[in-house]
Amino acid sequence: MTASDKLVVGSPEDILRRAAAVPEYSGFPTLDELADRFAELERQHPELVSSRRIGTSRLGDPLRMYSIGDGSLSHLIVGGVHPNEPIGSWTAVHLLEQLIRDPGLGKALDAAWHIVPCIDPDGMRLNEGWFAKPGDRTAYFADFYRPAGDEQVEWTFPFDYKNAYFDRMMPETLALARAIDWTQPDLYVPLHNGEMGGVYYYLTRPVPELYEMLHRVPEALGLPLDKGEPEAGHLIELAPAIFTTGSLEEVYDWTESLGLDPFPEGSGGESSSAYAQQYGTLSLIAELPYWLHPDADDTTEIDESYGDLLKRTGRTLADSGAQLVELLERAQPHLTLNSPFMRASSRFVPMLVSSGEMSISRGEQTEAQRPATRAELFGCVEHLHMFRLRFGGMLLRALRAEATSGSASAELRRIADVLGETYESWSRESEDPRIQSIPVSKLVGVQYGAILAGAAHLAGVQ
Repeated sequence: MTASDKLVVGSPEDILRRAAAVPEYSGFPTLDELADRFAELERQHPELVSSRRIGTSRLGDPLRMYSIGDGSLSHLIVGGVHPNEPIGSWTAVHLLEQLIRDPGLGKALDAAWHIVPCIDPDGMRLNEGWFAKPGDRTAYFADFYRPAGDEQVEWTFPFDYKNAYFDRMMPETLALARAIDWTQPDLYVPLHNGEMGGVYYYLTRPVPELYEMLHRVPEALGLPLDKGEPEAGHLIELAPAIFTTGSLEEVYDWTESLGLDPFPEGSGGESSSAYAQQYGTLSLIAELPYWLHPDADDTTEIDESYGDLLKRTGRTLADSGAQLVELLERAQPHLTLNSPFMRASSRFVPMLVSSGEMSISRGEQTEAQRPATRAELFGCVEHLHMFRLRFGGMLLRALRAEATSGSASAELRRIADVLGETYESWSRESEDPRIQSIPVSKLVGVQYGAILAGAAHLAGVQ
C-alpha cells in the first residue's frame, strides 16, 4: 500500500492528489464531441448515470442534465454559462468519469451529483474556431464570441430594483432555473474562467474553512493567485483572490454612486448564483486564466498612484471605445444581417466607453490616492487589452460576416478594412514575451480541486 492509498478520501491531501492527477487534454472539445462523450458515459454505465432533458436551446439543441449518486447532499455543476469559457467542459467530463470509476469518492462526499455539460450550446459553437489551439491568443481573439448581456444565460434571471427591471428569460435560462429548482443544490458551481493572470474565486457567502484549500490547489499545480485589479470595484475580498459574488443591487448602487448609468440599454438580469440562493445554496466559482504573467501576483509598489493608473488606462479605454462607436455608427446603415456578433457588438462597444469612464471616476476617489502595485498595473493594462481585442474583434467578425454572405456594400468593406488595421495595431500593443500559456490539465485540475474542496467541506470531511 502506498502513502497515497492511506489518504482519507476528500481530505486536503487527497484533493490535492486528485487535482494533480488530471490527464493531459489537447485543446477543448467541440459541442458535439462534448455531448457525445456524456451520452457514451451514460450508455456504458446505465446503472450509475442517468439523464433528463431540462430544455432546448434557441437553435434547437437539447439541453441535458446527467446525474450520479444518491447521497444526502445535492450538488449542481453547470458548464458553458459563458460560451467563451470552455475549461469547464473538460472539468465536467473529468468529474463524471471520476465519480463513475471511484465509488469511494462519491461515498465520502455523500452527494447526488447533477452535471449540465453546456447550458449555451448555440454560443459555444461560435467559439469553436479557437478550441483546438487554446494557447494561441491571436486565434482566441479572432474567433472570440460572447453574447450580449441580455442574451447571456448566466445573467438573464429576473431582476427588479429601483429603475431596473428584467424578465426576458431565454429558453436556456429557463432550463437552468429548472435544473436549480429540481436539484435545490447545497453546492452550485457554474463553470467559469478568465483569460490572463492568475486564479481567483467567488463565493456567495463567507466560508473561512475553504480559503486555505482554495489557495493550496492552484499553488500545488504551480499557478499563481491573481492579486491585481478585481473585476469590479464594489467587490468584497474575503481573502487574497477570494471575493463575495455580491448582488446586482450592489452593482447598481455602486455604479450609480459613480455618476454613471446603472442599468443601460441592453442590460441583462440577475445571476444564476443569486437565483440559487433561495435554497440556501453555496455557490463557488473558480476563475482560471488561459495564460500566465509574472506580474499577476506581484504586490510590489510602483511609482504611480492607483488613482492615476485607473484614470490613465480608463481614458485610453474610453478613447478606444469611442473609435469603435464611430465605426459602428458608420456601418449601421449598411448592415443586412441580424447576427449574434452584431447584436453583441451593439451592446459591448458602447460599454468600452462607459467602462473607461468608470475607471476614471474610481481614480478620482479618495481611497485610490495610494501607490499602485505591479499586479494592479498589470491588471488595468490587461483589462484594456482584453476589452479592445474581445469586442473590437467581435465587431470585425460581424462586418466580415456581411462580406462573406455577399451583402457587404463597398462602404461597409472600407469600414471593415479600417477596423482591421486598428485591431491589428491593438493586437501588436498587447504582445508581451513574458506571457505563457497554461496546460489545460492544470486548469481543469484547479477547477476540479475547487469543486471537491467545496463538496468535502459541506460533507464534513476532515
